Amino acid sequence: MIKKIVFTLFLCALACLALLLTFKQQLNKPLNISVEQLITVEKGSSISRFSQQLVNKGWLENRFWLRNYARFSPQNTVIKAGTYLVKPQTPTLTLLTQVASGNEHQFSITFIEGSTFKEWLALLKKQPYLNNTLQDKSIAEIVKILGVEQDNPEGLFFPDTYAYTAKTNDVDVLLRAKTKMNKHLDEAWQSRMSDLPYKNKYQALIMASIIEKETSYIPEQPLIASVFVNRLNIKMRLQTDPTIIYGLGDRYQGDITYAHKREKTAYNTYRISGLPPTPIAMPGLSAIKAALNPAQSDYFYFVSNGDMQGNHTFSKTLAEHNVAVKLYLKKTQNN
Repeated sequence: MIKKIVFTLFLCALACLALLLTFKQQLNKPLNISVEQLITVEKGSSISRFSQQLVNKGWLENRFWLRNYARFSPQNTVIKAGTYLVKPQTPTLTLLTQVASGNEHQFSITFIEGSTFKEWLALLKKQPYLNNTLQDKSIAEIVKILGVEQDNPEGLFFPDTYAYTAKTNDVDVLLRAKTKMNKHLDEAWQSRMSDLPYKNKYQALIMASIIEKETSYIPEQPLIASVFVNRLNIKMRLQTDPTIIYGLGDRYQGDITYAHKREKTAYNTYRISGLPPTPIAMPGLSAIKAALNPAQSDYFYFVSNGDMQGNHTFSKTLAEHNVAVKLYLKKTQNN
């Protein structure tokens, strides 16, 4: 009698094992998709609902095997909400493992060095699967939401590539960029050169933004910084065009006129002494380092030399600078 019971149990176990192997064999068949696609699993979805979703998409012919797999492996069929990337020839079981582990697809957004906060907001607005919570907010409201001390948030966010999952709030991306900027600025400030003409880190950030807008050619950024530091040290006006452009805002149409240079605004460094009141863009790490560790030079002027690399001609005197400007104009006219 005992032998019969043992034998019966053995047969049952064997049958269960065979059935489980059949399930896995069926679930290891590739989904019916030919290109990468995204699938969004809503909160509260069950394995039954998820399997029906795959059938509705045409990825599965029927949901019997996937829906009933939970009977054999309930711990591996707890569905997590999110948006997932599915590649061609992905087995059903692989997708199930991905969804059960919550391994969501990572989208990315890239902010380039020298871009402005206005441009950041426009870029955030265009991102797929990103919750846009700032669209109808004023700058004053955004500043409050982000916990920014300054009235103008310009320059306070680090330009980089940031990954995010679907339904992430745009505020969360900005807060990460703000934290990263604070980290880099703090580190650069701790290793800064002595006797710099900045009262605080914020002024160094303003300078870094000007350097960033003057040149993206990293090897020359410390030399550009030296020109501006030299000018500040002798209370000479910075006279840098990017600050005028920022101050003009939407009024800038591609050319700086004589009237623009004569107009006294908070950002016209041809008319004001010292630094403008805020950064004029989001500086990258190289510009921050250049602002806090400028090259040692006797230069007070620079002008583009017109090459494709973005090099400049540096001068110690106005007379030398005027010659360099004439050469630049001649070169551009010939081209």
